[in-house]
Amino acid sequence: MAPRSFWKGYLKLSLVTCRVAMTPATSEREKLRFHTLNRATGHRVVSRYFDEGTGKAVDEADAARGYQTGENSYVLLEDEELDAIALDSTRTIDIDRFVPRDSVGWAYLDAPHYLVPDDEVGTEAFAVIREAMAQSRTAALARLVLYRRERAVMVEPRGRGLVLWTLRYGDEVRRFDGAPAADGGPDKAALALVKKLIAERTRPWTPDMVEDPVQDALLGLIAAKRSKRPARRPKAAAAPEPASNVVNIMDALKRSLSAGRRRGGK
Repeated sequence: MAPRSFWKGYLKLSLVTCRVAMTPATSEREKLRFHTLNRATGHRVVSRYFDEGTGKAVDEADAARGYQTGENSYVLLEDEELDAIALDSTRTIDIDRFVPRDSVGWAYLDAPHYLVPDDEVGTEAFAVIREAMAQSRTAALARLVLYRRERAVMVEPRGRGLVLWTLRYGDEVRRFDGAPAADGGPDKAALALVKKLIAERTRPWTPDMVEDPVQDALLGLIAAKRSKRPARRPKAAAAPEPASNVVNIMDALKRSLSAGRRRGGK
C-alpha cells in the first residue's frame, strides 16, 4: 500500500503553478519505541515541567518560550509574535532560484520527501519543470513551513518525480578539510591492491545490507518475555582486535586479499 501524503499544496515557478502532494521518503514507524514505566506499579510515567526557582509544577498554559540574554535573564516570545515573522504561506513551494545540483554539499541535506502531482491538470506543468531541471542538472531552492518551523528546501528531479530535501542552515554545517595529504601521493602499488580489494568486495546494493540486527534481537527478547520463556541470546563471533602495529601496508593488503580468496573458495 502506498503511503498517504502528509502535505498537499502548490509548486510555483514564476507564473507556472501545479498542485503537488508530498510524502516523507523515510519512515521510523517500524522502529521500536519504549515507554518509561513505574517499576512498582507498571504504570506509565508522565513528565511535567517544574519551576526551577519555586519547585512548583507549571501548567501547560503558563509555559512560554524564552531566549537567554544573560545569567538569569531571558526575553519571552509569544506564539503570536513568532507567527507574525513566519512565512505568509505554508502551502506553496515558491521557487526563487536554481543552483547546479552538484554544488550542494551532502552535509546540507537533511530529510528527503517525495513530491508528485496531485491532480491531472498539473501533471504537464510538473513534468516540464522536472525535465527542465534534469536536463540542466540544476536543483531548485525555496522556503517552506514544515514540521511547525520554517525551513530552506531543495527540490531535485528523481525518476518521474521530484525529491524535496529539507536543508540544514549554513551555521549548522561544520567545515571538513579531510586528512592531510601524503607527500608524493599514495603508493601506486598499494593503491592497485586496495582497488583490487574493493573490486573483490563490491556487490550490488540491496536494502538488507543496512538491516538493524539490534532491533531483531530486541523483538526476540520482547517475544520471549511475553511468552514467559528464557530469551535466546545470539552467539556473535568475537571480532578480532585490529592490529595497531601494522608497519608494512603492502603485507597487510596482500593478507587481506588472500583471506578474501579463501573465504570465497569456501
